[in-house]
Amino acid sequence: MVRPILKYGARKLKEISLPVEAFDAELERLGEDLLETMAAERGVGLAAPQIGVSRRLIVCHVTAAGEKGQSFSLVNPEIVEQEGKQKAEEGCLSIPGFTAVVERSTRVKVRALSLQGDAIQIEAEDLLARVLCHEIDHLDGILYLDRIPRLRRDLIKRKIRKLVRAGEWG
Repeated sequence: MVRPILKYGARKLKEISLPVEAFDAELERLGEDLLETMAAERGVGLAAPQIGVSRRLIVCHVTAAGEKGQSFSLVNPEIVEQEGKQKAEEGCLSIPGFTAVVERSTRVKVRALSLQGDAIQIEAEDLLARVLCHEIDHLDGILYLDRIPRLRRDLIKRKIRKLVRAGEWG
């Protein structure tokens, strides 16, 4: 089921998510809902807090040039290694219509569990590394706006406040 995505300003986006402890049908449904919602919005990643669920679950779908790509879910993901730096334009389904250049690690190693509770380890580079960092940040209540220079952040926040006042945000 496609669920509504919370927008910047929603309190749930700033909360630290709770670890998943039960690997059951409810978790499977949540994973499916996240994948469907991400696909409907044409995103490359989505975290449970973005649909109002304070659990440590993310989904990703990154396609390399000329390849079909694959979607996957990660439960209780944590970055265990990172190296390098890359700067690139980044957006977020919770902050639609805005982007900014964000510095992220070039390579990351992530440990997580599958929706069934099986251990997973992913080594990612470039775009997938960026997506994993971005989505794991959501689990800790961090938005990409928190990682950009203050001047750019304040400009985006001012524009969002103007949209809120006009009734065009929320």
